[in-house]
Amino acid sequence: MNIPGTTQALNPKYEECLRLHKCWLWFIVLGIIIMAVGTAAIAYSFLATLTTVLLFGYLLLAGGIVQIVNAFLGRGWRAFFLHIVVGLLQIVVGGFMIERPLLLAEFLTLLLAVSLIVGGGMRIVFAIVESFSGKGWVLLNGLVSLLLGISIWRQWPEASLWVIGLFVGIDLIFNGWSWVMLGLLVKSVPRPAT
Repeated sequence: MNIPGTTQALNPKYEECLRLHKCWLWFIVLGIIIMAVGTAAIAYSFLATLTTVLLFGYLLLAGGIVQIVNAFLGRGWRAFFLHIVVGLLQIVVGGFMIERPLLLAEFLTLLLAVSLIVGGGMRIVFAIVESFSGKGWVLLNGLVSLLLGISIWRQWPEASLWVIGLFVGIDLIFNGWSWVMLGLLVKSVPRPAT
């Protein structure tokens, strides 16, 4: 039996939790801040959608510039033209996203609706055709995805004003919750007796 405080080596996971123990409050505060931002993104989903598309556009633009500079710095290699083409494509798409963020939000929302419908339908068919443990959960997942996709599709293009912001907000809330849970977990780890 491995008892903390003995001369034997500690479990690596336990040692990691001990190292993180001093940061538990920071994890909880970070999680609460991220959840607050996620809640704001849901409350102001249009602004969150616009911000997300613009931010992604600027990132693509910067990535394209870096890609082209990198291609010229290493122009003796065989992938020179590929990096130039990819960089130019990133600059064009990033510029388009910055110039027309609402149009791109419409496209991304439509793409999201189609992927939810197709993915949900495939999960439903798979759960009906195949026999496996937990198929009820896969069927439920497929039904929820299908219904979400149809709901977005039926409200498109108006849905493009809020869907991306809503999904980003939900993701931020779950991300923040995981930080809070990590903080509580490492706080609860018992310290070894010295």
